[in-house]
Amino acid sequence: MSAPLLPSGLAEIADRYDAVLCDVWGVIHNGREAFPEACDALVRFQETRGPVVLISNAPRPSKFVLPQLRGLKVPDAAWSGFVSSGDATRAELIARAPGPAWDLGPERDMVLYQGLDLALAGPEEAAFISCTGFIHEEVETPEDYRERLTAAAARGLTMICANPDLVVQKGDSLIYCAGALAKLYTELGGTVVMAGKPYAPIYDCAYQEVDRLAGKAVDRKRILAIGDGIATDVAGANAQGLDLLFIAAGIHGADAIGPGGKLDEAAIADLLEEKGARATYAAPKLAW
Repeated sequence: MSAPLLPSGLAEIADRYDAVLCDVWGVIHNGREAFPEACDALVRFQETRGPVVLISNAPRPSKFVLPQLRGLKVPDAAWSGFVSSGDATRAELIARAPGPAWDLGPERDMVLYQGLDLALAGPEEAAFISCTGFIHEEVETPEDYRERLTAAAARGLTMICANPDLVVQKGDSLIYCAGALAKLYTELGGTVVMAGKPYAPIYDCAYQEVDRLAGKAVDRKRILAIGDGIATDVAGANAQGLDLLFIAAGIHGADAIGPGGKLDEAAIADLLEEKGARATYAAPKLAW
């Protein structure tokens, strides 16, 4: 498996692509602040090449994630379209309406169910689980849910996981996401369905958005994926046959970045090889 190329910035490779699918958390912000260089790179790509579609494993519909981006001062000019795991997950929920569903997640994610003919219930009465994350993500771990998930698995409930991410970077810390609960549920013998990265439904939504914005069908070989998660962004791009720019300073930063903020090329090669993954390019952070 060939090692990723190391461009000096997005400008060096931009002319090879007509559109970008860019991850959000870990690439353009860390949950507390935006990364100005990354935002500028996306603005410049849009000015010179074509549309940028943000593709996020946020479990809420994309329109409800926009206020967070703007609150972090991510400029609107950095993107033209936005597709979330929440957008793709709603189709799975509609197919299982009227449920009821055990809505496992924080209060802020209740917007996922707006406008759906879906009843909500506790784990004892539910026909399936809709998992958006941890109720108290700052302090809980998957073990806090083992007993409840064991009982649900014994009942044969399917879990719809709205965010396949295991963890996400928040400031200088990593916090658990819904994917960590899905992983535990699978280990307990439960069945899990996911629509976000690395699975196909979210990419199908993203391609539709790219083509709509471009006003034509864009050759998939001319679309560049950008992301920091090997299990989600990299695996998803690989499954779709997309070229990928791996951002090493995201959730794998502790392993992939050496002294002085430089790429540890050997560590990146080991990370990718361990997962049977590949990246076309790698950079410590997104910059023009």
